[in-house]
Amino acid sequence: MSRKFTSRKLSLLLAASLTLFAAVAQAADKLVIAATPVPHAEILEFLKPTLAKEGVDLQVKVFTDYVQPAAQTNEKQVDGNFFLHQPYLDEFKKSHKNDIEVPVTKVHVEPFAAYSQKYKKTADIPDGATIAIPNDPSNSGRALLLLARNGLIKLKDASNISATQKDITDNPKKLKFRELEAATLPRVLNQVDVALINTNYAIEARLNPVKDSLFIEDANSPYANLLVARQDNKDSPAIKKLAAALNSPAVKKFIEEKYKGAVVPAF
Repeated sequence: MSRKFTSRKLSLLLAASLTLFAAVAQAADKLVIAATPVPHAEILEFLKPTLAKEGVDLQVKVFTDYVQPAAQTNEKQVDGNFFLHQPYLDEFKKSHKNDIEVPVTKVHVEPFAAYSQKYKKTADIPDGATIAIPNDPSNSGRALLLLARNGLIKLKDASNISATQKDITDNPKKLKFRELEAATLPRVLNQVDVALINTNYAIEARLNPVKDSLFIEDANSPYANLLVARQDNKDSPAIKKLAAALNSPAVKKFIEEKYKGAVVPAF
């Protein structure tokens, strides 16, 4: 009886230990990624079942601005983020004393576009028109480059992604610029002549960049959206599994079918 009892007790202890070990292992594979709602959080939500099968508990923390996802990654409140492009990351790292965030993989391009509720063609934009552009340095430069490519202004260097209004060398229509937080641009579209809006915010506002824009970036844009991690976790198994899933044929098909050209795979 004593031996049977001891054996049974050991078996129970072993089972409890294995259960505890499994729980710890599962907790270690929890991955919290900060993202903006569209398309980033939608893509991540699509991947949740796939990653669960690979032992990764993906949790998506949604933000509606461009500062908090990067800031919380920097402060280690989340494991990474999925919303920004390389020029934005470079500017953020300069202004926030952040040297720990690193790109893991490119996922997609959201072609930046100009919209108007008043005009149907670029040629119709009048002299003195008010143009609203994002106020963060990387996206304001992106807006100016797009305006230059469409002949509305000229810049000192038409390839300088950090261009500012001081770099405008010719403004034949005497356009006036309003720099506003990127998330607010769809809401002021009826108050300005033209607004240059990031595609994630355009889609949320039910604007189709392909059909509704005056002009739009092409697929060769240098602004591919990235999965970003930190130096201390960029090589973790969970991050690697997420990166592989984001560059999978399934995600490519999801992007192409759901966004119909408003979002373009970058892999």
